[in-house]
Amino acid sequence: MLRTQLAILQAKTDFKSLREKIQAIASALEEQEAIPAIKTQMVLIQAIAGDEWWEDVTVAMLEVMRKKLRALVKLIEKAKKIVVYTDFKDELGDETPIDLPQVGTGMDLAKFREKARQFLRAHDSHLSLQRLRRNQPLTPSDLTELEHMLIEAGGSTELINLAKEQSQGLGMFIRSLVGLDRETATLAFSEFISGTTATPNQIEFIDLVVQYLTENGVMEPDRLYESPFTDINPQGPEGVFPSAKVDQMVQVLIDIRQRAAA
Repeated sequence: MLRTQLAILQAKTDFKSLREKIQAIASALEEQEAIPAIKTQMVLIQAIAGDEWWEDVTVAMLEVMRKKLRALVKLIEKAKKIVVYTDFKDELGDETPIDLPQVGTGMDLAKFREKARQFLRAHDSHLSLQRLRRNQPLTPSDLTELEHMLIEAGGSTELINLAKEQSQGLGMFIRSLVGLDRETATLAFSEFISGTTATPNQIEFIDLVVQYLTENGVMEPDRLYESPFTDINPQGPEGVFPSAKVDQMVQVLIDIRQRAAA
């Protein structure tokens, strides 16, 4: 942040690359909306991840942003942090261009994810997007339409292909941006808490599953054995539901994922 502030004051040429790094951090924070501390600053985070906020940015704005977000960066999932370690001494020699695709592309993809998320939210009524959010089977025509939307959002063929590869498919990538329709997610798990026999813990557990799917689109079954689900019971779903119900819950999650991956 200090380097970015200096870049503004001294009109340095590295401002753009510094801005993109901060935008990538904001995009990573935005994906952790379920964390209350991050959700409190979500308006600012979404603004920083976009381009409009940066058009007339000042040193004072950067300082306010630094103070509000500095305690949140540590909450970013480790898997989303790109770290490059080196352990060698520099030796001067002939200049040779070096390509670092993992570093450069990671930042580009993070920025593209944010642009695509904003574009898709603005076109939420699109039929193919609604089918994806409502967990309905996707047709080849739907996949074509969804890819065209990503191109309209500013994605290049290379970025879209990279997003497909990392997300295990186009549908999975877009679902991770727009989430699953809450009513659809609730209906998928309604029988787990139907009737009058559901316990408060069971209701809370399913509410957390629905919330996660609404925000992230899909959910790996292993996630059921992590916080906040284990905050309800250390054994995860086994401590809340009968074994048969747990197997059924896992199958529902698998089915939801397969619909997006199709």
